[in-house]
Amino acid sequence: MAGTDSSASSRQSSFNSLAKDLELPLEQGCLTIVVLGASGDLAKKKTFPALYHLFEQGFLQSGEVHIVGYARTNLSDDGLRGRIRAYLKGASEEHVSEFLQLIKYVSGSYDSGEGFEKLNKEISDYEMSNNSGSSRRLFYLALPPSVYPSVCKMIRTYCMSPTSRFGWTRVIVEKPFGRDLDSAEELSSQLGELFEEDQLYRIDHYLGKELVQNLLVLRFANRLFLPLWNRDNVDNIQIVFREDFGTDGRGGYFDQYGIIRDIIQNHLLQVFCLVAMEKPVSLKPEHIRDEKVKVLQSVNPIKDEEVVLGQYQGYKDDPTVPDDSNTPTFASIVLRVHNERWEGVPFILKAGKALNSRKAEIRVQFKDVPGDIFKCKKQGRNEFVIRLQPSEAMYMKLTVKKPGLEMATEQSELDLSYGMRYQDVKIPEAYERLILDTIRGDQQHFVRRDELKAAWQIFTPLLHDIDAGKLKAVSYKPGSRGPKEADELSEKVGYMQTHGYIWIPPTLA
Repeated sequence: MAGTDSSASSRQSSFNSLAKDLELPLEQGCLTIVVLGASGDLAKKKTFPALYHLFEQGFLQSGEVHIVGYARTNLSDDGLRGRIRAYLKGASEEHVSEFLQLIKYVSGSYDSGEGFEKLNKEISDYEMSNNSGSSRRLFYLALPPSVYPSVCKMIRTYCMSPTSRFGWTRVIVEKPFGRDLDSAEELSSQLGELFEEDQLYRIDHYLGKELVQNLLVLRFANRLFLPLWNRDNVDNIQIVFREDFGTDGRGGYFDQYGIIRDIIQNHLLQVFCLVAMEKPVSLKPEHIRDEKVKVLQSVNPIKDEEVVLGQYQGYKDDPTVPDDSNTPTFASIVLRVHNERWEGVPFILKAGKALNSRKAEIRVQFKDVPGDIFKCKKQGRNEFVIRLQPSEAMYMKLTVKKPGLEMATEQSELDLSYGMRYQDVKIPEAYERLILDTIRGDQQHFVRRDELKAAWQIFTPLLHDIDAGKLKAVSYKPGSRGPKEADELSEKVGYMQTHGYIWIPPTLA
C-alpha cells in the first residue's frame, strides 16, 4: 500500500537529517491540502497529479492527509474524482483509487463567505475526527491572480488554522505576480496585510526542476568551478528557453503578457540568480534568498540597443489577438551585472515560441585560450552546458585531438546525461518537489517579496516602452531560430557559435 513501504521510511530518515541541518521543523499529524480552482486545467494537469505522485512515493500518508477541491463548478466528490482520474498515471489502479478517496469537493464562490464557511467546516470536521491535536492547512491557489486578494481575504476570515491547535496555515500562489512593479507591489501589499511572509509561497515551477536545483551544488561543492566562475574566465552566459509551437489557441491570454512577462522576468531570471549569485552563508532558505536579491539589485538598467523583440508570422491570425498587437513572442535581452565577479560579462536571456526546437538550457562560454598553438579557435570555445529540458544533461565542450595519424583537433564533450547515468531513478516533477517543500516549511525555492520587487525593477521600464510602442517586434518565420537580429546581438556582445558541432544525447542502443 502507498505510504507504508521501506523506501518511504528511508526517504523520511534522509529528510530528518537534512531538516536538522536546515533547522526545519519536523511535523506530523493532521494535514489538509485545499486546491482552489479545482476544476481548472492547472489543478487537473499539474496540482492533483503532483499530489498523487507524492502519495504514491509515501510522502503523503493516507491516514494523515485530507485533500479538498474548491471551485464554483457544481460537482460531487465523485464528479471531481472522475475529472482528475484521467491525469493520474500510476503504477497501479489500487493506488489511484486509494488516492482519489482522499479527495472531497466543496462548491462555492471566491468572494463570499458562505462557500468558505462550508470549506472550513469540511476541514474542521476532518481535524476533529483525526484526534491528532494538530491543524496544518495548505491552500493552493490554482487561480488567476485577479482573484487572489478576495480569496486570501476569505481564507484569512474563515479558514485559518485555529490557535487552539498546533499547526500552521500556508498559501501557495501562482505567477504572474503582477504586470509591472506597481501592480506587483499592490498585490504584495494586499496579501501582506493578510499573511506573514513565512505563510506565503510564491511558486515558480522552474525552481523545482532537477537541474536548476543542481546549480548550487555544482557551483559551490566542486573545486573545479570555484576559480573559473568569474569575469576572468567566462566570456558570456546564455540562458535560453525555446518552444517549437506557438500560442495554440491561447493567443488572447498570451497577448496580455508576452514572452518577457511569461518566461523571462520569472523563469529565466530565477535561473540567472542561481548562476550569478554569490555563495550563501549556509543552505538556510533566507541566506540563499538574500544572495539572490543582492545579485538582482546589482543588475544595470537594460539598454534598448541590447534588446531584440520578435513576433512570429501568423501570430495575429488568432481571432483573439488584436490586429495591431506588438506583443513579443520572442525576446533576447542582455543583462549586465555591476559587481566584482561579473563586470563586463553579458548575460543573454533569450526566449521564444514557434522556433525550430524545444529546449531550455544554460550555456556558459569561456574565453579563448591565449597563445593558441593548435590554431583551433575557429572550432569554438570551451562551453559548459546545462540542459534543463528535455533530456536533462550537463556537458562540457572541449577541444580534443581527432583520432588518427594527423595532429588535427575537433570539438567533443564530457557528458553527464541523466537518462544514462540515472536509468532507474525517477526525476520528480517540479510541482511535486515544491508542494513538498511547502509542507515542510522550506521557502528556499520560492520567491520572496523583496526579490519579486527587485525583479520587476529590472524589467518594468522596458515593458512600459514596449507597451507604449517605443520598441517594435520584428517578424520571424515559424520554425526558424527567431529573428536574425537576435543572433547578431549575441555575436555583438561576444558569443561565438560553434559551427559543425551538434550535441547528441547518448542512448542505450
